[in-house]
Amino acid sequence: MYINDLHILAYLAVGILGLIVGQFIDWCNLRLPEYKKVFSKEFFSEYLKNCRPKYILMIIIAVAYVSLLYFKGINIDTIKYIILIPMLISAFVIDLKLQIIPNRLTLTIFEVGLVFTFLTTLLNINGGIDLFIDSILGMLVGGGIFLIITLIGGAIAGKEAMGFGDVKLMGALGLFFGWRNMILISVMSFLFAAIVSIVILISRKKKFSEYIPFGPFIVVASIIPMYVSTADLLLILLEIFSLGTY
Repeated sequence: MYINDLHILAYLAVGILGLIVGQFIDWCNLRLPEYKKVFSKEFFSEYLKNCRPKYILMIIIAVAYVSLLYFKGINIDTIKYIILIPMLISAFVIDLKLQIIPNRLTLTIFEVGLVFTFLTTLLNINGGIDLFIDSILGMLVGGGIFLIITLIGGAIAGKEAMGFGDVKLMGALGLFFGWRNMILISVMSFLFAAIVSIVILISRKKKFSEYIPFGPFIVVASIIPMYVSTADLLLILLEIFSLGTY
């Protein structure tokens, strides 16, 4: 049986991979904030013996992987996002719980982004240089937008308006998405943050002065371009901000 010209066994394989990776991400979420090695024998000798299955993480990663295969097929973008998604989910969970994005995690995203930037450049003989420039500009635009907001916000408010972990994360993600998508990701991040912040404040679960981590909004906004084209995203955002009059 084939779905989108891919055998159903391919979907089954990536789904099982997603379940395994989802459980491993729970281990990463425990180790990264403590600056401990992720790949160590303790994973087998301690963690697997005592851990409980993290079904939510496992299902999220599995569904994300199967969806990628359905929408993208088998190509370098699919492989790139299969590696990126678990790191994004890890950043989401850690920032939500501890209000930090570990430097080791951000650096790993940056390193993987560099590898795929060079791979994509080498594999595309004609348009490779354009793709390379787009990735570098994406890094500069993504990190630059948030750096400016952080500095200006800090100067106005007299305190850190946004963590530098968010700035570094956006810079690293720019290597994966290019400058156009980074602008859209930035807009979507603030849109999601505004909506959630309003809901939280109305429900009085947090005071206005309390810190709301921004990393989860970046993560959600970054996952969307993996499945939706830049052109479609732009049209959707234009419809939203023009209140349907565009």
